[in-house]
Amino acid sequence: MARITLVEGDITEQRVDAVVNAANSSLLGGGGVDGAIHRRGGPEILAECRRLRASHWGRGLPVGRAVATTAGRLPARWVVHTVGPVYLAEEYEERAGLLASCYRESLRAAAELGARTVAFPAVSAGIFGWPPADAARIALGTVAGVLDGDDARAGAELAEVRFVLFGAEMYRVFERARGELLGPEGC
Repeated sequence: MARITLVEGDITEQRVDAVVNAANSSLLGGGGVDGAIHRRGGPEILAECRRLRASHWGRGLPVGRAVATTAGRLPARWVVHTVGPVYLAEEYEERAGLLASCYRESLRAAAELGARTVAFPAVSAGIFGWPPADAARIALGTVAGVLDGDDARAGAELAEVRFVLFGAEMYRVFERARGELLGPEGC
């Protein structure tokens, strides 16, 4: 089974096969992780995103889905773009399912490309307002489930799923969640 690792750092500096972008539905860049990936990756990513918008994703990428492009100038091979849900407590169950779908669909897209290493940010835990502890629980639980065989196509060839967390506090939140969900050794 693939390892689940946690690092505090900058996702745009990760040398992995696929970096996951917490994108907005337009696929045309934005703030936070999305803006950083587009800036560092350069115009090649935006050009592919524009082609996606001109074809299959004319209305934008739906929440919970994932699509891959080149990584441009990033040290990764591909970027897997996924759109996380905005947190709304009154729609928790539906939106939590969409957040889990971001992780499953991203792993599936990465696996279809032949990726062995994937780096994730904390999807929806920034400007989209998802409470960090719950975002970590959903992220780690979903990824562990995929790697344990919930979706054999998505997890079969992966060697490492890395969560790249911005800031010491987000790292600590994910570290606590990993300990609670996966035990002291994690995966």
